[in-house]
This record gives sequence, C-alpha cells and structure tokens, in this order.
Amino acid sequence: MKSDKAGNLKSAMDQTKSSKKLKSYVANCLLLTAIFIWSCNSDYTPRPRGYFKIDLPKKEYRVFDQTGYPYTFEYPIYGNIVKDSLFFDKRAENPYWINIDFPRFNGRIHISYKEIGKNKFDSLVNDAFTMSYKQHTYKASAIQAEPFKTPNGSAGVYFTLKGNAATSNQFFITDSVKHFLRGALYFAVTPNADSLQPVNDFLKKDVWHLINTLKWR
Repeated sequence: MKSDKAGNLKSAMDQTKSSKKLKSYVANCLLLTAIFIWSCNSDYTPRPRGYFKIDLPKKEYRVFDQTGYPYTFEYPIYGNIVKDSLFFDKRAENPYWINIDFPRFNGRIHISYKEIGKNKFDSLVNDAFTMSYKQHTYKASAIQAEPFKTPNGSAGVYFTLKGNAATSNQFFITDSVKHFLRGALYFAVTPNADSLQPVNDFLKKDVWHLINTLKWR
C-alpha cells in the first residue's frame, strides 16, 4: 500500500516538473517572439555613410609675381604653379595661362587670361557665363552667380555649382578695360559632392584669397 502511494507521489512530482519545463519553454518562446516583432516594427535610423578623414594643412600664402605676367596674386604654399597650354579644351592664345595644382587633394585651379581689346569685353563675359551654365545644364543640380568687387578695384562674378559637377567653383575677374581672367577649381576624381565637400570648402577659401589679392600690371 505504501509502495503504491510512493509511486503515485513520484509520478505527480514528475508531471509537475514536466509542466514547469513546458511553461518555461513556452514563456521563452513568447519572449523571443515579442522581441522579434518589436524589432521589426521599431523605427530604425541607418547610420549615415562615412568618408575617410582628410587632414587639412594650415593656411599660408605666397605671392605669384612672375616677370612679364600681367597679374600677380597670392596662392597657398601647398599649391604648385604649372604653365598650361589648354583651358576647357581650348588652346591658350597667350603664355599667361597657368594651373595651380594641389597634389594632396587631386585638385587644380585652371586660370586663363585674355586681353580686352584683342577680345570683345561682352563676348568674354558671355563666354564665362556660358561655360558655367553648361556645367549646370548637364551635371549640376543648381548654380549661384554672385557678383563681387575686390579691395583692389576689380570686379567679377563667382559661380557656385551644386550637386555632382566636375567643378563647384568658377569665377571671372576683370578691370573691364584691359584685363580679363577666368578660373575654375577642378578635382581629378569621380565627382561626389558629399565626399568632396570638406576639401571644396577648404580650397574655396583659397580661391577667394586669390581673387581678393589679385592685382593687374
């Protein structure tokens, strides 16, 4: 009799343990399901695309004052002056066309010079606008034309192009009597406005420094 009671008690205890294990298993399954459902329905903000950090040099300038050239200006010490024979696929009409190369940034400021008188002033201005807006039509998403006047009495227009254009910064500067100079900042890389933005902003200050220190001879 005692043996039967012991057997019944043991069987009841085994059933209780099995029941607890089953409840624990079910509870864990429900918890995992709830977490899965919550994670699928929760707001998720993807991490923005990152780019390599670019170490920017300290800004220091030196004077370009080459004998025989009709202009002088200040440019960064991390830039190199190189004579150029082409500008926007056009052959130079005089020896005063140059580039300012920035090797560490794969960048370059193209500079062309034309003499008013040999060229009509209105035509030079129209060509500068046409060249800038041609970039806008095909690649840039927007363009801003900003007239300016320099401390040395010259005037011009600065073109800022938005989007993945080959150049985001172009300008022309003139005394409207004899001298007309046009420039554009280019990068020898696949255009990407986001990744180039830090370098663009950095070199744009140098372009403006060139403009504001330019003098005619």
